[in-house]
Formats: sequence, structure tokens, C-alpha cells
Amino acid sequence: MKYPKQLQFMKNGKLKQHTSNQRMDGKWTVVSGSSSGIGLSTLDKFASMGSNLIMVVRNLQKSKPIQQQLIDTYGVKVDIILADFADFDSVRTAASKIIDTYPKIDYLINSVGIHQTKKTISKHGIEMVYTVNHLSVLLFTMLLVPKLKGSAPSRIIQVNSEGHRFYAPKLNDLNFKRHLYTGLRSYGASKTAQLYSVYELARRLEKDDVTVVAMHPGAVKTHIGQNNGFLYRFFFKHVTSHFLKDVKISSDAIHYLATDPSIVSETGKFFNLTILEEPASHATKKEMQKAVWTSSLEAINLSEDML
Repeated sequence: MKYPKQLQFMKNGKLKQHTSNQRMDGKWTVVSGSSSGIGLSTLDKFASMGSNLIMVVRNLQKSKPIQQQLIDTYGVKVDIILADFADFDSVRTAASKIIDTYPKIDYLINSVGIHQTKKTISKHGIEMVYTVNHLSVLLFTMLLVPKLKGSAPSRIIQVNSEGHRFYAPKLNDLNFKRHLYTGLRSYGASKTAQLYSVYELARRLEKDDVTVVAMHPGAVKTHIGQNNGFLYRFFFKHVTSHFLKDVKISSDAIHYLATDPSIVSETGKFFNLTILEEPASHATKKEMQKAVWTSSLEAINLSEDML
């Protein structure tokens, strides 16, 4: 079956995926959102390949048993850093601890993310999904860039989504005061904005040997969205979840993107798992890319001079 260009992503997820057997002994990997789902699976995959780990999580009690199991199973170093990506101050504190504590960071994997069917506003006055999925991830990434540059060659992998195809951010209405709010729209806006930041970061960091890519983790079973209401959770449990794959396909793909030599030449690109893919047309608009980048830096009170 020949898919039209705009539906090529439906085919790509079914293709045979690339894999890597590259060891990561002695490397240090930061994984945000790592106490469940894609982040947790990534911890296990990277630890099995010898990488030391920095778990960035909200819940210490939930994360301690994970930490101990990884240490016992693989004999790697595993540390925990607390951060709430709904709060820029918490993200800054976490980044500062990492910078002050660790001599290098070889890989940054941002798998933190939320999906909400009901609109909420963060303490910073910005819609929550956009705050967590885009602004805080950008803030965390930017703050760790100096450490990544000092550890080059290094890589940043932003766990994005085919959900970016649902909606583009409206800079004059990020809080959905004039447009109808839906979970798909807010999620799409946040993931499109994240793609814009990947392009901008990749262009600026290429000379520093820091590779930046975004990836769709596949249709896998995670706990994202489980903070939503009864109907959402019921439908997910009894219908949607039966069509989803094991999250291991995501962590295998992330390991490939983090370690395969060919990815260096693809910095600033979007992957469907390990297959290079063209994003939605609205996610490639140069004028919006620059506007969202500038707006985002203002929101998180950072200057691109730090790059």
C-alpha cells in the first residue's frame, strides 16, 4: 500500500526498526520523567548497556526501589534528582544540582510529559501542558547545555510525539482563551513547540558536537494521561491499551538514537522511533519556529547567549 506523504507516519511505525549494540560503559545519562513508562524503560536499557544514570523525578519514595533494583541488577551508579516540571524554579534547582555534582553528561533524554483533557494553568500563568512538555523541558535542556558541550560528543533526545500533528501553538492564545481547549490540541501545541526548539538548538549546537533530535516513541503503553477523569481512564484501560505495544520498543529506539554514529549527521531531525520522518507541515514553518523560540526564552527568562 502506498501512503500519501501526509500519512507516511502510519507506515513508518510498522517498518523494521534500526538497533544498536553499542555499549555505554562509563557514560552518564540524565533521564527526566524516569519513574515510569518510557523513561523507566530507558533507564533499564541504558543501565544494561553500562551507563550510569541520573533519574530526574517528582516522587522520591516511588523512585528509590527503582534505583536500588538498577544498581543490584546492572552494577551501575544511579542517582536521583527531584524536579517538578510544572515549576520552573524546581527545574532550575534540579539543573543546578546536576551541574554542581557531575563532571560530565553524555546523554540527556527528556521523556517527561503530560496529557490533560481539562485545562489548567501553571503557577507561571501558562497552560499546564505547554508549561511541562515544552517550556520546562527547554529550560532544563538549556541549563544543562554547558555541561553537554563540555562532555562532547554528546546527545540530546527529546521524546516528542506524532501528536504534534494535531495542533500548532497560537502565541496570542497559549492559554486557549479564544480557541476551544481539547487534550489533543494542547498536547499538539506543546509538541510542535518542542520540535521548533529542537531545530533551533541543533543549529546552534552543531559546531559544539552536541547532537539534538526529536523522536516519536511509538504507540506504546504508558501511564501518560492517567491523571485525567474516569471516562478517559476507563476507555484507556478497556479499549486503547489493548492496541498499544510494549514500551521496550521506545527504549530500544532511544538507545539507537543515542549511540549510533549515523545520527550525528541527522541533528535537528524528527524520527518515528528510528525511522527519519518529515514532521507535519505546520511544524516546519520557519517564521513560527523563530517566533516560538523567542517567546519561549522570554517565558523561561533565559537568553540564547548562554548557548
